[in-house]
Amino acid sequence: MKVWCNKTPNASYTHRCMQFKGTKIRFKRMNINKLYLSLFIIFSLILFENKIHACSMYKVTDDGKTMVGCNEDAWRTTSRIWFENAKNKNEYGAAFTGSRKVSLNKFAPQSGMNEMGLTFSRLAAYYPKQNDPFPNRIKITNEVDYLTDILHKCATVKEVKKYIEQYDNSIFFDDVYIYIDSSGKYLIVEPYNLIEGNDPYYVLSNFCPSITDNDRARKLERYRNGDDFLKTHKLNTSLSYCTTLSDTMHVCRNRNGDGTLLTSIWNTKDRLVNLYFYHSYDSTVQFDLTEELAKGDHIISIPDLFPKNSEFERLANYRTPFNTPLLRILLVVLGGILTFFAFLFGISLIRNKNKEVSLIAVILISGMNFLLTAYLFVLAYPLYQVGHQKLLKNHLLCGNVGETIVRGFGVVVRGVCLPYTQV
Repeated sequence: MKVWCNKTPNASYTHRCMQFKGTKIRFKRMNINKLYLSLFIIFSLILFENKIHACSMYKVTDDGKTMVGCNEDAWRTTSRIWFENAKNKNEYGAAFTGSRKVSLNKFAPQSGMNEMGLTFSRLAAYYPKQNDPFPNRIKITNEVDYLTDILHKCATVKEVKKYIEQYDNSIFFDDVYIYIDSSGKYLIVEPYNLIEGNDPYYVLSNFCPSITDNDRARKLERYRNGDDFLKTHKLNTSLSYCTTLSDTMHVCRNRNGDGTLLTSIWNTKDRLVNLYFYHSYDSTVQFDLTEELAKGDHIISIPDLFPKNSEFERLANYRTPFNTPLLRILLVVLGGILTFFAFLFGISLIRNKNKEVSLIAVILISGMNFLLTAYLFVLAYPLYQVGHQKLLKNHLLCGNVGETIVRGFGVVVRGVCLPYTQV
């Protein structure tokens, strides 16, 4: 039965109109609350939907020759290789690869090798944080200088261990490193532990060996593939063997090009490095460390070295807030709008409790605004670009392999933030 509320009122009639209006207002309020709740849930899912990404490496030693392969798995377009000469006569020149930009024309090293054949690889890995485990050690204030100095100043794993033991390495509690010298000896550097080894071959991915047994490590497909390959194939240090092994361990996920950005294979005997770009193993570019150092310090954009890769071109042209300033501006505007409306709704709620905007709507909009603001902060400030910030951390697999560790806002992965997902 319809009730028209524009007629001449009487007591009974007015009461019925007020009941209808009250019901209508409650109904609208319920719909508004459901709408805001749905938007909040959808936005949260979009924001926190972030797949981890990670790297892998191996080393093989046979007949006096050691080869080291590194797969950098990152959703980036800024892969570089650079060469740095020794700063004095007691140091060594070195080559490095990396894709995470930390300042103008400066990148964080992900792998590298020096003139003595000492090689290293850096992988994302989770380790439960401990409070001030090395109070008497030197604090690391610049990750890039620290990591490059090790290759400039050390020739063997023994020297690396001695050097690292001077420093509080716990700053890298979301990393695991491995150093391999030309003899085949290796040193695994966890945030709070050092592990030495001298096996003919070794495979490592995103876990800390001291807290991860082999069964759990094998839940990582790239690790399992490398481990199985080396167990079922006779050990060999040829480039073709290592290329096949690197290919076996590479990843290419469903997202737009997400997977192995760069493969580097380091020949510690002949001081050579072969690069394979964007999980394509049909072509390679080789550098001779001695020849490159003779040219002086220089940096090279790796994508420019290879033929056009349609998959990489698609990634490079894929617009995100990270690489498109206009999108970041739009996010700022949207954040401002949400803040403005949250303010208005709050004032409205305080001034007139009968308004259609309820407390839950205000809370939901404020929550959406907080998430957007956090997301925008992460987009605008890559993690390691401002030192060793510890406000936001990665989704990582390590220790508890197979479990996603969400810390901070849960949206940062290695300085490249949503919607990017290293090492």
